Amino acid sequence: MRITGGSLLGRQVKVPEGVIRPAMDRMRESVFASLGDLSGLSFLDLFTGSGIIALEAASRGAAYVEAVEMDPVKRKTLLENVKISPVRINCRFMAAELYVKRAKRRFDFVFCDPPFPYRYKWDLIEKIARSPLMGEGSRLLLHRPREDFHDGKLPFLEKTGSKEYGRSVVDLFYFTKNGDFA
Repeated sequence: MRITGGSLLGRQVKVPEGVIRPAMDRMRESVFASLGDLSGLSFLDLFTGSGIIALEAASRGAAYVEAVEMDPVKRKTLLENVKISPVRINCRFMAAELYVKRAKRRFDFVFCDPPFPYRYKWDLIEKIARSPLMGEGSRLLLHRPREDFHDGKLPFLEKTGSKEYGRSVVDLFYFTKNGDFA
């Protein structure tokens, strides 16, 4: 895998052993192009795997980046990959659900890329929206299989777009205080 933009453009990233579904170059390039300039912003990568999304954010100027991964098999490769980052990427080795539950810090961007068979993604998205991770101006991106969609309202989130990449979709949500969600 290679980084598709920013100061690390073209740098190679190792793929960890075990079950992994790395985000396609084309998808990463398109998603980050749509986000615009990340200079000075904060970025959270949940279910990071190799750390490629966190590295893409750091490469494009994000000032504070955290990567969360539970699988101990991926730990060594993730720590090796993030060494090339122009800013420190803070790696947290725990379940994404536990990270969200313990969250205290707000992020400008939260990228959630659970394994495609993960059945609790919409519950986790609701928990993220209700957590301190999201605040005024925060955006949430969800990478999911095309067939796993949510047609209802989500608390505090307004869906502003979706892009398809083969069998996968990336949804973009803005945090909003509007709504009857307590």
